[in-house]
Amino acid sequence: MSKTGLIIEREFAERVRKKSFIISTLLTPLFMIAMMVLPGILMMKGGSSTKSVVVIDNSPLQFVGTRLTSGKTVEFKLLGPDATLNDARMAYKSDYGILVIGSDILDNPQNLQLVLNEASSMSVEENIQSQIQSILRTERLKRYDLENMDQILADANVRVSGIQTLKNNDQEDSENMEETSTTTSWLMGLILGMLLYFILIVYGQQVLQSVIDEKQTRVLDVMVTSCTPFELMMGKILGIALVAALQIVIWAVLVIGASAFVMPLIAGADGMEAMTAAAQAASSTSEFSGLMLRFSDVSYLASLFLELLLYIVGGFLFYASMYAAIGSSVDTPQDAAQFNGIIMMPVIVAIMVMMSVMNDPNSDLVFWCSIIPFTSPIVMMARIPFGIPTWEIVVSLILLYISFILMTWVAARIFRVGVFMHGKKPTWKDLGSWIKMK
Repeated sequence: MSKTGLIIEREFAERVRKKSFIISTLLTPLFMIAMMVLPGILMMKGGSSTKSVVVIDNSPLQFVGTRLTSGKTVEFKLLGPDATLNDARMAYKSDYGILVIGSDILDNPQNLQLVLNEASSMSVEENIQSQIQSILRTERLKRYDLENMDQILADANVRVSGIQTLKNNDQEDSENMEETSTTTSWLMGLILGMLLYFILIVYGQQVLQSVIDEKQTRVLDVMVTSCTPFELMMGKILGIALVAALQIVIWAVLVIGASAFVMPLIAGADGMEAMTAAAQAASSTSEFSGLMLRFSDVSYLASLFLELLLYIVGGFLFYASMYAAIGSSVDTPQDAAQFNGIIMMPVIVAIMVMMSVMNDPNSDLVFWCSIIPFTSPIVMMARIPFGIPTWEIVVSLILLYISFILMTWVAARIFRVGVFMHGKKPTWKDLGSWIKMK
């Protein structure tokens, strides 16, 4: 086995045996699976109970209270016109609350009180406000003495609940166009982008800390007697890169397996339909059903994880070479802080741009940040769920891996000098001179 291969094997074996690696590898997909399954289960099983609200209506002829409609959220109990709040407070303590409607409610819509016997519920308050608002609107329109008022109101009460978005493709049959969702795509991109950010930071810092620790203990001084500084640096980078790649592969297998087998077992065919129906009943949009559809599509998840793996490997190698160079040039993590902040700046910019992808995934800023290697891994992974052209992904990956080769060359020239430097805090000028040194 080559010297680089031995270093790769050592770095890889040292990390995969750690409890932290095993725990994070198992817990992360479990968390992702829980995020896939729990919302649906909660919508099916965790609905709130019906709240009983006692109504004291002081409006003329109790025109508001008589029109309040009970449902799954609220059950209304209208008291007589002579009822008082003091009497109701003592007699109806077991109910959710007491709604007091003022006598001038038609001209003063704010004259409402809700006396609660338990913790407040936003859904109940929204239900009450919505119903009373509709009742008052109808009564006010009646002042204009228009004919067929009820029919006019029913016809005018139109609500646009959402727009069905379809992906235009090259197929002649328009019925075969793929349905898309901006919110769903953004959520998927956000998850993937943050996952890649986590990998870059955690494993990049491991490269930095590993080099610093071994430099402090003079282990590197011994190792470079049997291999070149370049072989040593590449062995460390590739060894830790394999650990990151292994973790992603394990996550992919677990998540895809859950998508193919666990979710159908938990929900079943009827359960999946019930979750979708519950979501659509709770919201006028189809975001939940779209998200569940994405998570249950095995081929879609497999393609996402493949692209994620390519960007994680390329992005990690790109940044890890910089971390290795910085680690070799300093003696303590504190000395590395000034350089570490510069390395982190493009990553922070990538996170900021990623948050704006939802507004326009094809804007000039987002496009170029998904092409430039310093920001492309995170930003491109946030764009991919929106269905961007394949050539953009290919160009981005080619530039990323070419930049890794160039950055490795620069880092290797710093590493070969820095690994022998002790007791001196380097400056940017020093790093520049090390790169030029023959």
